[in-house]
Amino acid sequence: MEYLAALDACPASTAARPQEDSDMPDPLARIPSRSARPGGLALFLSMALAPPAFAGPGDLDALLEEAVGETIAATVAWRRDIHAHPELGECEQRTAALVARELESLGIEVRTGVAGTGVVGLLRGGLPGGICAWRADMDALPVTEATGLPYASRVTAEWGGAEVGVMHACGHDVHTAVALGVATVLAREEVRERLPGAVLFLFQPAEEGHPGPGLHGAARMLAEGAFEPHRPEAIFGLHVSPNLPVGAIAAMGGGVMAAVDRLRIDVHGRQAHGAYPEDGVDPIVTASQIILGLQTIVSRTVSTHERVVVTIGKLTAGNRFNIIPATAELLGTVRTHDERVQERVHERIEEIAVGVAGAMGARAEVTIEPVTPVTVNDAELLIGVRASLARVVGAANLRVERPHMGGEDFAYFAREVPGCYFFLGTTAPGTEAPGRIHTPTFAPDEGALEVGLRGATFVLGDWLTAHSP
Repeated sequence: MEYLAALDACPASTAARPQEDSDMPDPLARIPSRSARPGGLALFLSMALAPPAFAGPGDLDALLEEAVGETIAATVAWRRDIHAHPELGECEQRTAALVARELESLGIEVRTGVAGTGVVGLLRGGLPGGICAWRADMDALPVTEATGLPYASRVTAEWGGAEVGVMHACGHDVHTAVALGVATVLAREEVRERLPGAVLFLFQPAEEGHPGPGLHGAARMLAEGAFEPHRPEAIFGLHVSPNLPVGAIAAMGGGVMAAVDRLRIDVHGRQAHGAYPEDGVDPIVTASQIILGLQTIVSRTVSTHERVVVTIGKLTAGNRFNIIPATAELLGTVRTHDERVQERVHERIEEIAVGVAGAMGARAEVTIEPVTPVTVNDAELLIGVRASLARVVGAANLRVERPHMGGEDFAYFAREVPGCYFFLGTTAPGTEAPGRIHTPTFAPDEGALEVGLRGATFVLGDWLTAHSP
C-alpha cells in the first residue's frame, strides 16, 4: 500500500511465455459502443440489488456461486505458496510465472514481461459486452516475518547493503490469490459461455515502489500498453484491512487513499569538535528544529477540515560521538487528499526548512518527489459496487471508513478509466488483529479469502451483465 524502495537488482526473469494467438471466437468484435448499449448504471444497480437466484442451471448467479465454492481451496493454496515465496518489486519472477501458468491453463490470453514482471490476462466471455479490469499487486516488502505460520517466509534478499528478510506484510499474496481465484471462476466453461464481454486481469509488480529511475508499478504498466489494445471501461481492485473483521468490507466514495510524496531535506552545517560547538554549525540541532517546525504545518497552516500528514521517518548524520558533522539528511513522507493543499504543504516545507536552517547559520535543500496521486473512487461505479458487495456480506457488514492516509498506485489506473477500490476485512471476528500491515506479525485470517473471492466475482459479474447489449 505504501511506497518503499525495492531491491536494486534481480535475477533474470523466468516468467512463462505469452500464449499463442487464440482460435476462440472474439465476442469483443461484436461489442457496440458504450453509448449504444442500454442499461449502464441503472442496469448495474438492478443486477446488484436483486437477490441471488438459484432457480435454474442457466442462471449466472447460481453458476458463479457454485464455482466460487469449488475454487476456495485452490485460492487458499495459492496464497500460502505465494506467501512462502515473497519477492520484492520488479523481482517477482516466480510469482509472475505461477500467475502466467495458471491463467494459460484456463485458456486466458496472457502477456508477460509488462513493466518488467507484470502479467496481463484477457478472459473473453462467450457473449458480447463491455470490458472491465481487475488489478492485483504481487510484490512483497523487506520485512522479516515473525508470524510463526507453517508457511511463513524464510526468504532473504539484499536491502540497503544488508541481508534482510522478505515478507508479504501488506497482503499482496491475498490480492494475487483472490485474482487467480476470480479468473478460475469466470473461466469455467459453463460460466464463460454465459459471460458477456471480457475481463482484463492486471497482475502488477512494484506497487511498493522501486529505487531505479523512470516509471515503475502501475504507471509503467500503463506506459507499456497494459490497457491496449483492449481498453477497459472500468477497473476494480481490493486491499486487505486488519481494521475490519472477516466478513466485513469497506467501500467509500471520493479520495479513499492519499497522495504520497517522498520528502528529503539535506542540511549543510560546519563540522567541529563536539567539545567546541561554537566553532561549527550543528546540522543535527538544525535538523531537529526543522522537524519540530514541520509539525506546525498540520496544526497551524492547513485547515482543520483537511487530511494531512507530514512524517520524518529517518534522520542520518555523523559517525562519531564527539564530532559535530558537516551534514544531516532527513527522509520523510507527505500525505494529502487535495492537490491545492498538497501544493501549499510543499511550499511551507520549503519555507520552514530553508528559514530555520538560515536562522541557525546552516543551509537546507528540499527535494519533494511525487509518488502516487490520490486514489479516487468513481461515484457511479461505487453505487453499483456497494450494491453487489451488500449481496455478498449483507448490508450490516458493508462499511464506510474515513479516507485512508496510506497511498496506492491503483490511482494511476483510476485516472485513466473509472475505478473503484474497496477494503477486505482480515481479522478473525472477536479477536484483535495479530499485526498491522507493514509489520512482521501481519497475518490475515484465511477466511477473508472466500469473502474476497466471492465479492470480486460478483462485482465483475454484475458489471459485465449490466454492460451487455
